[in-house]
Parts: sequence; C-alpha cells; structure tokens
Amino acid sequence: MEQATQQMAAKRYPILNTYVNALSMDETVEYIEGVIARRTPAEQHVVINALKVNLMEEDPELRRIVNECPLINADGSSILWAAKRLGIPLKERVTGIDLFLRLVEVAAEKGYKIYLFGAKQEVVDKVQQIFLQQYPSLQIVGTRNGYFTPEQEPQIVADMAASGADIMFVAFSSPKKEYWIHKYLDQLNIPFVMGVGGSFDVVAGVTKRAPAIWQKLGMEWFYRFIQEPRRLWKRYVVGNAQFIRHVNRAVRQQKKH
Repeated sequence: MEQATQQMAAKRYPILNTYVNALSMDETVEYIEGVIARRTPAEQHVVINALKVNLMEEDPELRRIVNECPLINADGSSILWAAKRLGIPLKERVTGIDLFLRLVEVAAEKGYKIYLFGAKQEVVDKVQQIFLQQYPSLQIVGTRNGYFTPEQEPQIVADMAASGADIMFVAFSSPKKEYWIHKYLDQLNIPFVMGVGGSFDVVAGVTKRAPAIWQKLGMEWFYRFIQEPRRLWKRYVVGNAQFIRHVNRAVRQQKKH
C-alpha cells in the first residue's frame, strides 16, 4: 500500500488553486480497490471542474477540504484544457458519473457493498431498482434520501456506520457534499465515500446526460446549458469566463518563473 501511495504522490500535480491526480479510469479504480482492501483510514473522493475551482476561489474552507483528499480526478474538459496550457500530463477525464457507474459495476463483480445517499426518495428508489436489474448480485446495503434535519443526522450516520458498506455515493450538490462527507467521514465506517452530485437523477432518467458525441467534444456543459439557459447562465457563461481568467493568470505566473 505504501508503494501505491508513493505512486499516487508522483502523479499528483498542483493546478490553479487545487491538485489533480493524473490517473486513467483503470488506475483510479485500482487505487480505490486498494482503499477498500485496507479499510482505514477512510477516504473522501472529489472531482474538479471549472465550477469547483471557482467555488474554491471564493471559499477557503472548501479549498482546504478538497485539497486534503488523496484522490482528485479531472471531471471537466475545462480541467484538461487548463492542464494542457499549464503543461500538466493528464491522461484523460475521469468524470464523476462515469466513475460512479464503473464502481457500481466493479462492486457487483467483486462483492463490494454499496450505500446510496441523496436525492429525492423516489429517485434513490429508482436508482436502486435499475442497478439491481442490471446487476442482480449487487449488494446495496442501504439507501437514504437527501432530505433531513440536523437533528436526524446522528442517527443517519449511525445507520450508515452499521451498514457494512465498502463504498458510499453521496448525491448532493457542491459544496454541500464536500462539507457533509468531510464532517462525518471518520464516523461512517465506510472506506471510500464519493460525492456524485446529480448522478442519481441521470441514472433515474430525471435529467438527461449529453449524447456521447457532445461528451467527446468536451461540450457536455453546453448541452446542459441549452436545456436550462436561465438557471445555468451564471454557472456556465459567467463561470466559464471566470475560470478562463484564473487559467490565464496561472499561465502568466508560470512564465515569470
């Protein structure tokens, strides 16, 4: 395991206000299986994209939480673009939803137990139903919707800790998921905890993911934007301009050195 940790450190690069691990999907899954095998310490997983970088620029606590995570994958094509401009050798995008789906498949193959947490009750129920239809051997040891009061949290965490799960997927938006996982990670008794944002909604068919060609072109964000332009205007138009400024500033600083 020490060798795996050293290999991870060798493939971890500073980028803008955070870090990224230059791992392929297969390498990422291999690392996660090692985390599950050793069980402690538990690890929080994050992916980064333009939105996350922008949020971290405004929120030092979020930046600290993200940067403490041992495994940080490049979710957005924006990160690949920034990495190329900054000379960082990223192999490929490892998107949150693709890693989520791959880990569910691996869990079914290898007997890992999973816990699904977040979204509306009907959505998480639908996700459970779909996964069990796809993978009859999959062990889903717990589900919980994402609506609760602070007073309910101790019992929710206790139930999760008693579930025997190896992986938990947390379907909250950022930065709520990063804060929640960080707060309770040491109490959950679950080796690998991953925030998956709106992935439950995609699996359940509530929202549509961009077609493969849009994904390949790195235009998944634009597909989402044209579906909900009013709601996503600030996130993508204003946010992408802000991200480009961060990258241009980093490039200028790099040239000075």
